[in-house]
Amino acid sequence: FVGGMPEAVLRFTQTRDFAEVRDVQHDILNAYERDFAKYAPGNVIPKIRTLWNSVVSQLSRENKKFVYGVIKKGARAKDFEGALEWLESYGIVNRIFRITKQGKPLSAYADIKAFKLYLHDMGLLGALAGLSEKVLLNEETMFTEFKGALTEQFVLSELLAEDRKGNQKVWYWTNPDGKAELDFIFEQNGEVKPLEVKSARNIQSKSLKVFSNKYPELHCFRTSLKPYKQEDKMTNYPLWAVSDLVV
Repeated sequence: FVGGMPEAVLRFTQTRDFAEVRDVQHDILNAYERDFAKYAPGNVIPKIRTLWNSVVSQLSRENKKFVYGVIKKGARAKDFEGALEWLESYGIVNRIFRITKQGKPLSAYADIKAFKLYLHDMGLLGALAGLSEKVLLNEETMFTEFKGALTEQFVLSELLAEDRKGNQKVWYWTNPDGKAELDFIFEQNGEVKPLEVKSARNIQSKSLKVFSNKYPELHCFRTSLKPYKQEDKMTNYPLWAVSDLVV
């Protein structure tokens, strides 16, 4: 709920008041909106706002691949590419491209036409979605779908934050037939690390099994609510320790 924005974290440590934290987050989001109008080219501003307001609905979908048609019926990449690049340069979204084949370097296999879009902070994502602390704490059924997106956002933020030089590149993998998808894959010290993210206690993953069978030479990783466990082909990291993967 709090996320990692310094002012939101400070307010929570001072007050332990979720409402005050959310006020800070709304102030930050409003400041972003003002910056859109102040710094972006005039002809791009409406598209930036439309795209920005679609992030939550994009991540709420079961298939989180970014679809321009969700922004606006009939929209195409060329209509919003400028707005997307502006938001990336501004630093508040992260675009994670797809690969369908693993190899070194992973960047050589990136498909720039297919990507997932995340925010830079999970607290702000929750604020943008209007997600209350009661839903988070009580794990209501209605929260199930978005819980996966929020957990992925957390994991991505951890992976990127642990890279001190800002060079960490993260992708996601899908089978060429599209029937299996691995949440993240990245390189660390010359090692390719496939990572499956689980937000619930059910940790069965068909996609991870498909990937492991396809690339048996790679050791796979999973992060979940379960404790640390190392097996022959896979190591589970608890969510709170996922940053240890980037060492």
